[in-house]
Amino acid sequence: MFAESKITEIYCMADDFCKEFALQQEKYMIEDKNTKQRNKPNRMSDAEVIVILILFHSGGFRCFKHYYKEYICKHLKNLFPCQVSYNRFVELEKEVLLPLTIFIKKVLLGTCTGISFVDSTPLYVCRNQRILIYKTFEGLAEREKCSMGWFSDLRFI
Repeated sequence: MFAESKITEIYCMADDFCKEFALQQEKYMIEDKNTKQRNKPNRMSDAEVIVILILFHSGGFRCFKHYYKEYICKHLKNLFPCQVSYNRFVELEKEVLLPLTIFIKKVLLGTCTGISFVDSTPLYVCRNQRILIYKTFEGLAEREKCSMGWFSDLRFI
């Protein structure tokens, strides 16, 4: 897997990003005066959750539950001292989806080299029998022919 120094480096980058993200998010949040919300912080920080998710996707594990319970809770206990239960962690995952996506896009991906991979798989709009009467994507879907025969597809350009 990763060395502890590399995990610590990723954590520092994620923690700095999460602090800046929270400040920026606070600027644009609208307060609802009718509802009272608890402001009790989570036991596990957003940066820790982000690092655990990045390590999972970078490692060779297939089952996240096994990864969290057997690897994180047992072998990386010294790096993540304030661990939560698996069910609570799954709830925390939902809260860090937006920061995680932006963190990966802005910090981890780097700059474009000019080489890109494009998936040109057609998105089938309807069955062949209904091509002539299908009006939902009229003007967007085109009738095409491939090695499998005629089809109506929608290409996003």
